[in-house]
Amino acid sequence: MSNPRLKSYFFRLTSFLVGLFLVGLTTLIPSVTLSFPPSNNPQLLLEQGRQFYEQEQFNRALEIWQQGEQIFQQQGDSNNQALSLNYLSLAYQALGQWDKAQKTIEQSLELLKSSQPPNSQTLRAKALNTLGSLQLAQGQTQAALISWQEAETLYTQIGDEIGHIGTQINQAQALQQLGFYRRSADLLTTVSQYFQSQPDSSLKAMGLRNFANVLMTLGELEKAKEILQQSLAISQHLKDQNNQAATLLSLGNLMSFLDKAQQALINYQKAAEIAPDSFSQLKAQINQLDILIKQQQWSDAKILISQIQPQLSNLTPSRRNIYIRVHFVSILTQADPLLNDTLFNQLVLIIAQGVKQAETLKDFRAQSYSLGTLGTLYELKKQGQEAQILTEKAIKLASTISAEDILYQWQWQLARILEAQGNYPQAIATNTLAVNTLQTLRKDLVSINPELQFSFRESVEPVYRNLIRLLLIPESQSEQISQSNLIQARQVLESLQLAELENFFREACINAIPKQIEQIDPTAAVISAIILTDRLGVILSLPGQPLRYYETVMPKSKIENTLDQLLQSLNPAFSNQIRLQLSQQVYNWLIAPAEKVLEEANIETLVFVLDGILRNLPMSALYDGQNYLVENYKIALTPGLQLLDPQALVKRKLKAVLAGVSEENQGFSPLPGVKVEITEISQEIISTSLLNQEFTRSNFQQQLEKTPFPIIHLATHGQFSSDPEETFVLAWQDTIKVKDLQNLLRYREQQITNPVELLVLSACQTATGDQQAVLGLAGMAVRSGARSTIATLWAVRDQSTAQFMTEFYRFLSGSQPQMSKAEALRQAQLTLINSPQFNHPFYWSAFVLVGNWL
Repeated sequence: MSNPRLKSYFFRLTSFLVGLFLVGLTTLIPSVTLSFPPSNNPQLLLEQGRQFYEQEQFNRALEIWQQGEQIFQQQGDSNNQALSLNYLSLAYQALGQWDKAQKTIEQSLELLKSSQPPNSQTLRAKALNTLGSLQLAQGQTQAALISWQEAETLYTQIGDEIGHIGTQINQAQALQQLGFYRRSADLLTTVSQYFQSQPDSSLKAMGLRNFANVLMTLGELEKAKEILQQSLAISQHLKDQNNQAATLLSLGNLMSFLDKAQQALINYQKAAEIAPDSFSQLKAQINQLDILIKQQQWSDAKILISQIQPQLSNLTPSRRNIYIRVHFVSILTQADPLLNDTLFNQLVLIIAQGVKQAETLKDFRAQSYSLGTLGTLYELKKQGQEAQILTEKAIKLASTISAEDILYQWQWQLARILEAQGNYPQAIATNTLAVNTLQTLRKDLVSINPELQFSFRESVEPVYRNLIRLLLIPESQSEQISQSNLIQARQVLESLQLAELENFFREACINAIPKQIEQIDPTAAVISAIILTDRLGVILSLPGQPLRYYETVMPKSKIENTLDQLLQSLNPAFSNQIRLQLSQQVYNWLIAPAEKVLEEANIETLVFVLDGILRNLPMSALYDGQNYLVENYKIALTPGLQLLDPQALVKRKLKAVLAGVSEENQGFSPLPGVKVEITEISQEIISTSLLNQEFTRSNFQQQLEKTPFPIIHLATHGQFSSDPEETFVLAWQDTIKVKDLQNLLRYREQQITNPVELLVLSACQTATGDQQAVLGLAGMAVRSGARSTIATLWAVRDQSTAQFMTEFYRFLSGSQPQMSKAEALRQAQLTLINSPQFNHPFYWSAFVLVGNWL
């Protein structure tokens, strides 16, 4: 990360999801107020501090551990002093006091240098775990990995299996962030095998649940679900209600994240029914309320609100109890039909109590959350002055502890408040700060915050979109939008696309370097289109010219309805007249206002940066009343110019690895045209083929390593989805998911100097009904390491696909040395347009080029 002070509350939380592995904080503390008489017994002080820490009363824990550390120092007990300093570092981390956290853990490790084994090894391992969590929180991922590896060595030497497993889980997270996916997967497999080998017990059930929660943060959702179900089965068999309730809560969170609302609701209801303590029950009920409100089940929500409210008044001061207040109030800010004056006043009182408790605890993070949420309430009631004062206080507190993960939320909120006051320049400046904060938070964008139900589409995406909207509002009706605003709007759109991809992969490893269009191709124009709440905006970039902007003012719902109708009309069963009308309408939105300048600039290639449902549409099929767009221009798609590797394909003699499945396999229908496709392509270019039974994962990997050909062509069933688990290509008796394919190709890229120039995914399609499905296509294109990807937006007929691909390779490998990938694609499409059998757009427009078009 660019910001060395960057901290991540999420990673601190994740470390303590597996807290039993890190520092032995295994005691399950009930939700009660802790009160201890003064003590001079330092061991007792350590235990008291641990209990306050578990209750998230971090300042109280800090005070007690400081007392213990001083007594141990006076007694000359360096081992226990080192342990106290370790604990102090954890408390400072929780409070965002990073310098003090660094200083205390360094003191702990320094003391342990002179300590004798075996006890010193245990203490040093714990201290190294704490150091690793601090390093990861500050973006020092490589250093964190080394610390955890050292801790693992020590745990192994002393035979501490629990500590050993914990460090392996932590290392897996670091390895994922560093891009070492195979090593991460191997470690997680080892962890899973360890748990499977243990006899059933409450500790095993808890360990499995914590392991599953970590898998969720790494995007291994199916594995997480399987392990949570195993944990639940063990808890049910042991009649362990505490573990049952906690695991049901985790299952509910997972189902909610997967948009399986009914399953989430069932799990939350069960968790609330069997919860052994009031806090667990309250947490499950509030998550249940969240689902009811999202599903607009208002009557059930009202009943649940009446059950929750009395419990909130009894909450004792602690961070987790303040957070649960914030969560409850935040949910209800999204429930307009329920938010009458009476409920509003009750919510103000609930969150105001949270503010007071946070002040008592001296917990700046909890204070910021509470004040900002109170500001949200006043914003909803259009009490702008009060909302602004509260939000500015929340921003100041979040800035004090470098809490970027909450800072951006209040910056965005302040931007909305300022806009409502008519202060557009300041609103833009503040919203820009929010986006800049998000840019420093790249690793945090890919994680779930289970305490506050972090959601990318609800909490991150709107920040970008709001800034673009503000930038595209002219200062007055007579003025045009300034060049600086247009440049920034385009940059923000590309940043949003990057953030979407990182959220899709749940990893922040995409490297992007800004590029100017004229540096890439002086005959190309970039058309950046974004769907806003009240209009479709288009930014046109021509080489060496100022940016141009035009828009269609129309409600978002109407824009998306038209685009959806156009997509459906591309089915041959629909009327040609309706299809052409819809296609021309969208052409008029995106292209018609730029026709003249495109012609004057001698533009040959149109590169689209598309937004939302636009990405599911083939731009080649747009119709100007006489011709399709592809008849006039080469066409390519990109998530942004900054992701391009602007190098032309070196012709010489093109070589390819061809792999496909033509026979019925794993319930998927046969693709007899695949055999023809691979045979005919083989006649056009030098190639090695893997067909049907030969196309296994291991054979494919070996072929990639053995033959470093620049083109990889996969002719098989596949699907692009907004869920990486549902984005795959079909091998023989196996599926290769997007991350697996990425790992295979990335491995070759690391081992061999010749990169993958072109990845072709023939017969793949976007998931039906998934408006974000092309994220899977874009993700596969970007993360495969291939400079260009050709794929299909829907499943095209077998015979036409074989003909198309044969034509494409014939043009690509033909006698014209300057023919680009985009032009070869265009010529293949024109061949089908001019054929009587396949001239309908259904057959040729599904083929799209993503990435480098040269």
